[in-house]
Amino acid sequence: MSQEQFQAKIRLYVDHPLAEGQSIPLERDQAHYLFGVMRLAEGAYVALFNSRDGEYVAEITQAGKRGGELTCRVQSKPLRLPPDLWLLFAPIKKARTDFIVEKAAEMGTQRIVPVQTEFTNSERIRQDRLQAHAIEAAEQCGGTYVPEVAGLHRLDRILADWDPERQIMFCDETLVGAAQTLQAVESGKWAILIGPEGGFSEAERKRLHALPFSHAVSLGPRILRADTAAVAALTIWQTHLGDWS
Repeated sequence: MSQEQFQAKIRLYVDHPLAEGQSIPLERDQAHYLFGVMRLAEGAYVALFNSRDGEYVAEITQAGKRGGELTCRVQSKPLRLPPDLWLLFAPIKKARTDFIVEKAAEMGTQRIVPVQTEFTNSERIRQDRLQAHAIEAAEQCGGTYVPEVAGLHRLDRILADWDPERQIMFCDETLVGAAQTLQAVESGKWAILIGPEGGFSEAERKRLHALPFSHAVSLGPRILRADTAAVAALTIWQTHLGDWS
């Protein structure tokens, strides 16, 4: 069976190995979505991915109210990993935090790390909900990889244990209007750091400027909201050092 013989309009992330002929059991929520919401029946096709094996088109071979089974027929896309890029950001209001996670998954990151800075307004996050947003974004944009969303980490502690081989693109709002400075650096393991709505504290800024693996950049001539800054920073990095160049 060739890929051209069928079409899959729905994409679904599954935590299960994928290969031709592999059977995939459906969880209750997945079965409800496919059969109750989307009204699919046995014989229909669904595209599956798992961040490891690429994308496979699978046929619905069992359909029930509380479960079901899919069978992989053919690989439709190879696995495409994003660059080795992390996004570190200070959580903000719920909907805007969701937006940051969704855009990070769409634009190409391997890990998303919420960080608590001195001026971070939010002291807790729903890691499971943010991970679900990352999965949904990958399902909708055609990606074959879902970035891990980590729990909330204090910035000072994460910097204390930082791998010096991973460079940091530090988005410093005090540099507004200056030219960004990524031309002289090389690709490799990187992280982007976005501060809270109130900006970084003076102590945090001094520490980040002193780190040999930290590169302070401007995001243009205007101060941006945190969610806009995340998209702008990802665009700059991907254009100069990522897989958009």
